[in-house]
Amino acid sequence: MYVIVEINGQQFKAEEGKKLFVHHIKDIEAQATVEFEKVLLVDNNGAVTVGTPIVDGAKVVCEVVTPLVKGDKVLVFHKKRKKGYKKLNGHRQQFTELTIKQVIA
Repeated sequence: MYVIVEINGQQFKAEEGKKLFVHHIKDIEAQATVEFEKVLLVDNNGAVTVGTPIVDGAKVVCEVVTPLVKGDKVLVFHKKRKKGYKKLNGHRQQFTELTIKQVIA
């Protein structure tokens, strides 16, 4: 059984026992329990239920493993030929690591 859930504006496939890295959730502590009720689709062993826009009564219960994890560094390099212009920017996205404890559908 899996569900498609919307967390912070992004859609994720969620199954019990899996880990998710979602965009950073502010003001949250480790080992806190979080519930997400924007379930868009439920697949229960082949029986698919699509929400309009969400499935009523379905939710995902998660536990926060690490409230702040930094992702890989992404380098952005700009250059203009023959002008001597070079610019290097780096960015590291902040994530929150969640473990899915229960899928209620």
